[in-house]
Amino acid sequence: MKPLPEDAWGAWSPQELASMLGRDTPPWYVVGGWALDLWHGRQTREHEDLEFAVLPDQVGHCRRLLSDLEFFAARDGILTHHPAKAALPSNLWQLWGADMTAGCWRVDMMIERGTPDFWVYKRNPSIRVPRAEAIRKNASGIAYLAPAIVLLFKAKHRREKDVLDFRAALPRLDAGREPT
Repeated sequence: MKPLPEDAWGAWSPQELASMLGRDTPPWYVVGGWALDLWHGRQTREHEDLEFAVLPDQVGHCRRLLSDLEFFAARDGILTHHPAKAALPSNLWQLWGADMTAGCWRVDMMIERGTPDFWVYKRNPSIRVPRAEAIRKNASGIAYLAPAIVLLFKAKHRREKDVLDFRAALPRLDAGREPT
């Protein structure tokens, strides 16, 4: 199956995703720019995508709940169809979910290699945070990655949207610990 064009995004909002996945089961959480906006309690900018993360053993469950989507492995700038029954390789970090009927991408599912007890930074596995500290929930119960961790990921690329996200978050961050 051929992937959609990479820029064909019609991403769901975190609330739409939560209505399909539920709030707690399977365990999942929003990452990226939307995670920062969930922390802020408001949308601070437009988002072209919606990224969320799950542990490897939850990928199949999420795919069943999102069965209207076709998933494509995203590796090194190349998208390849990843059938639901296919094994999940240990070097696969993300799957894009395509709504083939609407002709757009809806979600970017990140595969997080931590444990049920610890979130682990994929670029440096020695950085580990207790999951209870790394994953927060907003007032409506949508889980999201802690702001300092989101900004750690965003620091690598420093795109315009990443700089905007950092500037919006900076006044609320505390050198010791950001507020929940």
